[in-house]
Amino acid sequence: MIMAFDVAHVRAQFPMLNSAEPIFFDNPAGTQVPQRVIDAVSDYYLHMNANSGGGFATSKKTDAMVQSVREKVADFLNAPSPSEIVFGANMTTLNFSLSRALAKTLKAGDEIVLTRMDHDGNVAPWLRIAEDYGLVVRWVDINTRDCTLDLDSLEAALTDRTKIVATVHASNAVGTINPVAQIGQMAHAAKALYVVDAVQSAPHVPLDVQAIGCDFLLCSAYKYFGPHIGVLWGRYDLLASLPVYKVRPSKDKPPYRWETGTPSFETIAAVGACIDYITGLGTDFGSEYASQFPQFSGRRLALKTGMTAAGAYERELVTHLIEVIQRRPGATIAGITDPTRFHDRVPTVIFTLEGHTPQQIAEHLASHSIFVWDGNYYAVEIMARLGRSEQGMVRVGLAHYNTHEEIDRFEAALQKL
Repeated sequence: MIMAFDVAHVRAQFPMLNSAEPIFFDNPAGTQVPQRVIDAVSDYYLHMNANSGGGFATSKKTDAMVQSVREKVADFLNAPSPSEIVFGANMTTLNFSLSRALAKTLKAGDEIVLTRMDHDGNVAPWLRIAEDYGLVVRWVDINTRDCTLDLDSLEAALTDRTKIVATVHASNAVGTINPVAQIGQMAHAAKALYVVDAVQSAPHVPLDVQAIGCDFLLCSAYKYFGPHIGVLWGRYDLLASLPVYKVRPSKDKPPYRWETGTPSFETIAAVGACIDYITGLGTDFGSEYASQFPQFSGRRLALKTGMTAAGAYERELVTHLIEVIQRRPGATIAGITDPTRFHDRVPTVIFTLEGHTPQQIAEHLASHSIFVWDGNYYAVEIMARLGRSEQGMVRVGLAHYNTHEEIDRFEAALQKL
């Protein structure tokens, strides 16, 4: 057991981080993976490559592996049952499936509540069913001063016709962490279902679907150090009863009725490895946080303490990053910049720089082997709300394997622009 958070120990587990260059500040778009995730893919192909449901050894190994990974993901999300864990191509594809299934339970005039903060993966699926089924969309605004969700706007949007509330947990643009448990209570008070996009919170904070009180939650493993695959959690009764699109021979019970076609078994195996990696963070660095989670033990406790330890280190990083950007004349950050409120944000920071377009800044940083994003990152609504639809903003997104030295190099490169 290693007590203090040792970023060198962490980085040694990631092959892409074995050299000083490049600097990966593009983490909201996808994280690097530890060696064990890479090994899990090759191990699957070497030892159990087969379709599921067969009576022979490799098929049985595949079935056992998938069940084991469902159990690990259920622990990661604190889900009541591994049968509530659905694998799919990505969060957006799964959300389109979910929205289509829910649409068949609605009627014209029913209402959906969306936010101006969300990634379009949690907007477009709902807009499409509204268009197709004659539903009404009501929007929740943001406070532009600090880019937090306007809960008064949410209260005003809820009516006796509200059937679905869909919000992001953490913004992929401004980094705000929304009070999802409170939002869930508001949604349920209106007798609506609550859908949470946890893609950007999953790499940074402990997830707990039971504490949130949502009805569905979606995330993507490649955002938390795993492969390109999506995960949908849903309440078992809803997964069992909703009229999901499926082929006739597939099983009628969850989670199988939601997993159309043959899944990507090798990436499912890799999901298990990334959960093992996060569990290891808890074993190595999480002991001081165990008292925060008295109701948990075993792997569920290690996952909670591991994410908490990583989050504590990330708050140190984002404090440094925001100070660096604020020191640059002409720089403007959108989002929470008060250090006393950094528990309410993830280490994703967007900014503009007077006299330079976001694309120019990103290309300049790339020439110094510092990888960041520019544009809207599919956060269409919030960019429009901030008046940045045309060019977007520069996004710097940190992970627990980044370092203060990398932020210093970022500052040095920015000073050359």
